[in-house]
Amino acid sequence: MSDATAPKLIEVLPQHRVDETVLFDYLADHVEGFVFPARLRQFQGGQSNPTFLIETDARRYVLRKKPPGKLLPSAHQIDREYRIQSALAGTDVPVAPMLHFCADPAIIGTEFYMMAHVEGLVFHDVMMPGVTPADRGAIQRDLIETIAGLHRVDYAAVGLGDYGRPDHYVARQIERWTKQYEASRTEDLPAMTNLIAWLRGNIPERDESAIVHGDFRLGNMVIDPSAPRILAVLDWELSTLGHPLADLAYCCMSYHLPPGSGPAMAGYQGIDVAELGLMTEQKALDLYCARTGRSGIENWRFFMGFSLFRSAAIVEGVYARALAGNAADQRAHRMHAVCIQVAKTGWDLVRGD
Repeated sequence: MSDATAPKLIEVLPQHRVDETVLFDYLADHVEGFVFPARLRQFQGGQSNPTFLIETDARRYVLRKKPPGKLLPSAHQIDREYRIQSALAGTDVPVAPMLHFCADPAIIGTEFYMMAHVEGLVFHDVMMPGVTPADRGAIQRDLIETIAGLHRVDYAAVGLGDYGRPDHYVARQIERWTKQYEASRTEDLPAMTNLIAWLRGNIPERDESAIVHGDFRLGNMVIDPSAPRILAVLDWELSTLGHPLADLAYCCMSYHLPPGSGPAMAGYQGIDVAELGLMTEQKALDLYCARTGRSGIENWRFFMGFSLFRSAAIVEGVYARALAGNAADQRAHRMHAVCIQVAKTGWDLVRGD
């Protein structure tokens, strides 16, 4: 497989620098096996919680923390990321081993956690350049099977019965992300306004509850460099208990977005997916149903519109943080254009255009 998509490392950005001496001394006392000397670098590509690689002569670690500055309400709850990945260890959902959570902001300025580094590739481009059609298809199949496995987990049995409210997830998410969007929007977008109104008026009556990742997409998977399979699911910041079809729709958004939508939002619209070795959207849904025991998917247009709305709200928040100088990714300034495009796609989809 191609190594062109190995996660890119950069020197720590000025707004995310920490006192490395204090940090490394703390880790030596709290993380088993941590030894000096150590080097800290930052992963380029994360739009939310800054993520770092720490290398010692003995081992590689990943540190994930909150961003600096004023944060939106209920965002960046990294303690939840640590908790859910700890709970999923040993299930059918591959996660990185959790090593330590630090609740003391005095160490580096925010809470943070440490996990083992999982060596692999991360494909931010859904086209997976440099990968054979057969391997593309295998990775995509594993993606759908992994999200199905997540939704099959008995959350009460793994200690996550109180991880979120199990009812009315979609209605609460519409209101939450509407508030987040209104707190960060930089101009009025009629498509977003119309989409919000339509979603509020068309919430499905049937409710379901499962663990939902909240950002389940190819770019949050670590892929084995030597085989087409997922080694770890990353970025659990938005995870909670909620409607599994909302999670699945987010995972399938690529089918409704054009190739030039940006690294996190690029899609297959207008592309012959069979030539790439990929499933059609319907075949992906059929596979999910087979793995979860569902007879079919209801209200798919609603859940896809909901996912596009939510994504537009998220990327507008990234853009707002970029304007404030707090975004973790140097590409964040392009996100307003992505917000406009994704909101329009969602509005066109739900009204049948």
